[in-house]
Amino acid sequence: MGCCNRECGLIAGAVFGALLAVLGGVLIPVGNSIIEGTVHKEAVIMDGTTAYDNWVSTGASVYRQFWFFDVQNPVEIVENGATPVVKERGPYTYKTRYLPKENITFSNFTATFLLPLGAIFEPSMSVGPEEDKVTTLNLIVAGAYSLIPPPLHGMVERMIQSSNSSLFQRRSVKELLWGYHDPMMNTTTGLFSPYNGTYDGPYTVFTGKYDISKVGKIQKWRGKESLTFWDDPYCNMINGTDASSFAPFVDKKKPLYFFSSDICRSVSASYEESLHLRGIEVYRFTLQPNTLAAPNINPDNQCYCRDSKVTKNCTMAGVLDISSCQDNKPIYISLPHFLYGSPSLRESVLGLNPSQAHHDTFMDVEPITGFTLRFAKRIQVNMMYGPSKVITVLKKVKDYTIFPIVWLNETAALDEETANMFKKELFSRVEMLEMVQLSLLGIGVSMFVLCFSMYCVVRSRRNSGKIV
Repeated sequence: MGCCNRECGLIAGAVFGALLAVLGGVLIPVGNSIIEGTVHKEAVIMDGTTAYDNWVSTGASVYRQFWFFDVQNPVEIVENGATPVVKERGPYTYKTRYLPKENITFSNFTATFLLPLGAIFEPSMSVGPEEDKVTTLNLIVAGAYSLIPPPLHGMVERMIQSSNSSLFQRRSVKELLWGYHDPMMNTTTGLFSPYNGTYDGPYTVFTGKYDISKVGKIQKWRGKESLTFWDDPYCNMINGTDASSFAPFVDKKKPLYFFSSDICRSVSASYEESLHLRGIEVYRFTLQPNTLAAPNINPDNQCYCRDSKVTKNCTMAGVLDISSCQDNKPIYISLPHFLYGSPSLRESVLGLNPSQAHHDTFMDVEPITGFTLRFAKRIQVNMMYGPSKVITVLKKVKDYTIFPIVWLNETAALDEETANMFKKELFSRVEMLEMVQLSLLGIGVSMFVLCFSMYCVVRSRRNSGKIV
C-alpha cells in the first residue's frame, strides 16, 4: 500500500509539473501577444498614448554643434594659386528643436504639423563666444561665380572690385550661421539665414491607427507626396519617417528609411551592432558608405548628379549638390571631412582628417517601441569655386574646388529620467512577465523530470522485489 501511495504521489507530482510546464509554455505566446498589443496601442500617434506625448513635445534636448574650417593661407591662395590649408575650430553649440510642433491637425489616419525652428547659443558647450571670427570662403563671391554664366563674369568682377570683396572673408560665427549684410550684393546672407522664427514643413505623417507598420512615416512634405528637386521619380521619393521613431518591433535585418529636409532626400541606415544605453538595449543603425557613392558604384545615385563638370562626369563620390532645394544657393552637402568621399576632395583642401567614429551618422533605436533614443546627424556644408580668366581673385585657381565651410553634429540622447520611465513602464513589466513564464516552465519541467525519474526508480525496485 505504501508503495502504491508513493508511486501515486510521484505520478501526481509529474502530472502537476507537466501542467506547470504547459502553463508556462502557453503563457509565452499569450504574454508576447499581450506585450505586442500594448506596444502597438501605445505607439499610435493619438491623444493619450505614450507615443503622442513624446511626439508633440520636443523630448530630449537637441543640440547642433558647429565646427568651422578656418583658412590659414587666404592670401597665398588668391595671389599664388596655393592649395588651401584649413584648421578646424569648434564646437560652437546651439540648442535647437526646443519648440513643440505647431498647427497639429488629425484626419482618420494622418497628422499634419509644422516644425518650428530656433537656435539658442550654449556658451558652456562651446569653445568660445559666437562673436569669434573665422576666415572662410566668401559666400557671395562663390555664389556669384557658380550662378552667373561665364560671359557675364565681367559684371561679377566689377561688383567684387567696387565692394572691395575677395575670395575669402573674415566673419564671426554668428554672422556666418545666421546672417550678415554683404556689401557686394547689398543683401543679407548666411549659411542658415533665415532660421529663427521659421518653420520646416508642413509634414503629414501616418498615425498608425489602422496600420501600425506605417506609424510616423511621412505621407507628404510641404503638401506633396514626392519631391520636386530632382529630375527623376526615384530620387524624388519621400521614404520612411523623420528618424525620430520607427514602427515597433524593429527587425535588425532590414534597413530603416528616413527623410531629411536638410539634405533634401531620403536615405537608409543599416544595423551595425547592439548596445546598451542607460541599461536599455538599443540597435545602432548607421548610414552606409555607398549613400553618397558615385553612380558608377551605386547606380541609384545617378539622378542625384546634377553638375557633371564639377563632379568629373559624375565619378566623384561623397558630395551632393542641393542647390535646387536651397533657393539656388550653390550648396554641396557631404559627410564631415569628406568621409567616404573621393580622395581628390581631400587633396584639393589640406587639413582634413575623416574619422568614421567622429563623422558618421548613426541612430540608436530601442527595438520594441521603435523610438530613437540617441542619434548623431553629421553633415558638412560646402561651396564651389573654380578658375576664371576674368575674375581677378580666381585667375590663379587651377581647378574646380568643393570647399568645406562648416560641419555640424545634430545630436540628442536619452536622459536618466526618461530612461527610468522606460524601464519602469515597459521593460519592468516585460521582464516580470518573462520571469513568470520561464519560472513556471522551469519549475514544471524540473518537477516532471524529478518525479517521473523517481517513479521509474521506485517501480523498478518494486518489480525486482527490493522494496516490500
